[in-house]
Amino acid sequence: MESLPLHPYYCTLMAVFVLLFMVFVQAFVASVAHRKQKTYVPGIVDENLGPESFVFRSHRTFMNSIENVPFMVALIFVAIFMVVPAKPLAIMAWVYVAARLGHMALYYVEATRKNPSKRSYFFMIGWLTQLVLFGWCAVHFVM
Repeated sequence: MESLPLHPYYCTLMAVFVLLFMVFVQAFVASVAHRKQKTYVPGIVDENLGPESFVFRSHRTFMNSIENVPFMVALIFVAIFMVVPAKPLAIMAWVYVAARLGHMALYYVEATRKNPSKRSYFFMIGWLTQLVLFGWCAVHFVM
């Protein structure tokens, strides 16, 4: 069977896939953690829980991704539709994936009320990546 050439945005689309799968895993982890509590109400996280609780941290990890990942995925597709250069876009997408992965891992293991915490730096890397991509798309709009 003849192999097909890779799509120019293959690496970028793979980053989007990994990012979406990461959010899927976060939802699963939060759901399992929530159900392991002695008492729980489906869909409601106890408001008395804090960062010391893995239930709280896994829920916040998932919610933080729900708040941030869709914007980046949409921005990546805008860039693809604008036919921005594939290699730099792939690099930005994978930097964002790495930042979200670091944020997730630290949120799971670090129980802190300190702000900024170590995970804040990973959040900022992701946020700056979005800002750069947003600017890059804006420049392509006016060109």
